[in-house]
This record gives sequence, C-alpha cells and structure tokens, in this order.
Amino acid sequence: MASLGYDDTDFIPGQPYRVHDSQRPQPLVITPGAEVGAPPSDAVVLFDGSDLSEWESVKDPDADVGWKVEHGYMEVVKGTGDIRTVKQWGDCQLHVEWAAPEKVQGDSQGRGNSGVFLHSSDISSGYEIQVLDCYNNPTYADGTTGGIYGQFPPLVNACRKPGLWQSYDIIFDAPVWDEGWLVVPAAVTVLLNGVLLHHRQEAMGPTGHKNVATYSTPDPEVGGLRLQDHGDAVRFRNIWVRSLAGYDAE
Repeated sequence: MASLGYDDTDFIPGQPYRVHDSQRPQPLVITPGAEVGAPPSDAVVLFDGSDLSEWESVKDPDADVGWKVEHGYMEVVKGTGDIRTVKQWGDCQLHVEWAAPEKVQGDSQGRGNSGVFLHSSDISSGYEIQVLDCYNNPTYADGTTGGIYGQFPPLVNACRKPGLWQSYDIIFDAPVWDEGWLVVPAAVTVLLNGVLLHHRQEAMGPTGHKNVATYSTPDPEVGGLRLQDHGDAVRFRNIWVRSLAGYDAE
C-alpha cells in the first residue's frame, strides 16, 4: 500500500499535525445529494414536502402550526404567525428554497415578504436573511432580497421572476460569548440562486426593524431556524441543515 503521507515534515503552526501528516484523521465520508440542492447524507431534513413535524408555532408551541402544506411545499397562512424548528444548531449550513406569489400585488416591502431567521430562540428572533420579491421592485437597500435585514444589503440583486423557485445556501457562524462578553460576532455567508450575496459578513447583532442592532444580551449556544409570517403567501420547500460542529481542525 502506498504511503498516505509523511512523518518527518515540520509541524503546522497552531496544529498538532505535520505538513502532509500520515496520521492526520481522514475527512468524514458522506454521500452528496443526487441532484443540485438535494440534501447530503449527513443533513437533517427539515421539510421534504410532506409535513411540518419538524416545526412549531412561535406564538404557541403547543398549538397547530397553521401553515398550509400541499404539492410538495409549505405556504404561509396570513395571521398564523412565524414558525420555528424544534431542533437547534450552532454553526451550520442551511439550504432553503422559496417562491414569492406569481401574482404581483403591492410594492417595496409589501410584495412577497417573508424572512429566514438563523439562531432564533426565546431570547431573540435571531439573524434575518430577507425574503422579498425584488424582481423589478426597488426598496430600501438593507431590506432587499438576501440582505442581512437592517444591516447589510446584498452585493447584488439576483432575484428570479415572481412565482419561480429561488434558493438560499447559507453558512452561519454562531456568535461566541465568554461570561457575558462577546468574543466573536455572528457571521453569515449567503448565496441566492448560486450567486454570492455575503461572504462571511459579521452581523452587528440580532436583526430588528427600524433599530440599530447590538449585542446587548448573550445569545444561547444554539438556536432554531425561523420562517416569518409577514402576511404574504410565500412558499417554501426542500429545507435541510448540516451542523458544522466538530468540523474545525483539532
């Protein structure tokens, strides 16, 4: 058998391994999705088009979620409120597909509005990546599709026409706290329809409406994914997440 590396090279600074170390643990083998956007073998599938068993109402966790499920997607039902995953994560990779209503009604923020919130908890709603129909629909820049709401506009507007399915691929680095002090802020990488919108952009704190975000209260180590009821019939499908805990170099 051919050698898998070397045992006589220098150690990599800050790591317990040598350059090309033969004893370094091999990466975990997983099976990628059969098609683009399909969940890999180590993903937690949060919505496969069949039911909402992985979700709960934010207003009342014991009540029925209230959103409609049909034809392989879930749809916001106005007035039922936001929904959030039962499971929670820290650092993670998220895939979610969404579509604004094909029939255009309203403009600016009143058109196909929803949101994907990361690291949501009972302490805060979390960090919102804006969902909005911004195809030929201008609005304030930090509320544009894919924006870190109220903080950072996306690099570009990569929206498809209303009614068409769009995809978010998001990498979320959870904030790190030490005895009530912020050590590392949250950071987000976002792609919309395969186009980079944010590259490890540090958030100013949990997002909000018409206020400057701050890290005033320590975040929990883990949080759920939250989807917003903003009153528009936005649809979601093919939602999955991968925990990134344990993937850092030891």
